[in-house]
Amino acid sequence: MTTSAQVRPAAPDRGRSDDGGPRLRVPPLARFIAMRAGLSVLLLWGVTVVTFVLTNLVPADPLAAVLGDQAAADPKIVAQYRLDMGLDKPLIAQYLGYLGRLLHGNLGMSAQTRKPVAQDLAAAFPATAELASVVLVLAVAIGVGLGLLAALRHRRLTDQLIRLVSVVGISTPTFWLALIVFYVFFFKLQLLPGSGRLDPQLTPPPHVTGFYTIDAVLAGQRAIFANALAHLVLPALVLTLYAVGLLVRFTRSAVLDVLNQPYVRAARAKGLSPATVTFRYILTGALVPILTLVGLVTASLLSGAVLIEQVFAWHGLGQYAYLAATKLDLQAIMGVGLLVGAAYITINLLVDIATALIDPRVRTP
Repeated sequence: MTTSAQVRPAAPDRGRSDDGGPRLRVPPLARFIAMRAGLSVLLLWGVTVVTFVLTNLVPADPLAAVLGDQAAADPKIVAQYRLDMGLDKPLIAQYLGYLGRLLHGNLGMSAQTRKPVAQDLAAAFPATAELASVVLVLAVAIGVGLGLLAALRHRRLTDQLIRLVSVVGISTPTFWLALIVFYVFFFKLQLLPGSGRLDPQLTPPPHVTGFYTIDAVLAGQRAIFANALAHLVLPALVLTLYAVGLLVRFTRSAVLDVLNQPYVRAARAKGLSPATVTFRYILTGALVPILTLVGLVTASLLSGAVLIEQVFAWHGLGQYAYLAATKLDLQAIMGVGLLVGAAYITINLLVDIATALIDPRVRTP
């Protein structure tokens, strides 16, 4: 006689699928990256919908900006333009046509420059990217360093002074600080150049990366490099102060959360050097939230500091967006919106991947 214990069903083989074949095992990291990449594609599609709908909700008529007042007053010219641009079709048909052009890299023609928007963005983006790169390097080095020092000197005089610097950096309006810095260092003291990326009499270095400093180094033009670097100082100083204020506060908070963790106390109990405990255990444990904020700061810098670029006549993405908005150049506005949205999505995807590499718990669904 057989008992119920003797007829237990066999445990399923987790290495095989239901039909008995081998089951494909996808590493958690690869699955995480695939999910985030798919979500990023959906978000990018959502950005195209939002930019298209918002620009079509603008109450003013953009035809005057594109055709000019005299041509826009002629019904025949207006009708022909609407026909050529597909503006006579239903909104959904216009969006599908817009999406089809995007897939071919066509962002339309700019009304202010009479050039393809993609070409304008390709010319403006390196200027903003160069400024953002300098600001990011300075902000991360100074902000994370000061935030770490403030946390390690918690409630001491050093902590109070660093927190004061952080509050000043966050609270000071960037456009006001830009005007003050411009007036003092350029107009009154004449120590640094105040506008543009190079002096007017100088010729930009041969285009390789679009970064004047790097291109000048590659071309061996020391004078151009020094001049381009001098032009970077004032706008970078203004943007760095605000970014440092954010990073100091966030780093200090993240490090304070880690200081009393059991693994930190265990590392100290082992007799490890303070530097090893600080950089291998404390800073590594606080790295994930810090990295998240660094990604947001990077995306905001790449989206273009409109007011800063206007004050310093920095011919980048922010100034291009400002001119497009003032002239109601809808194709250019949509192009900037797409580029900014794509920058945010791409940087957040990279931050998610870096976070998953640092902390394996993030990969687990």
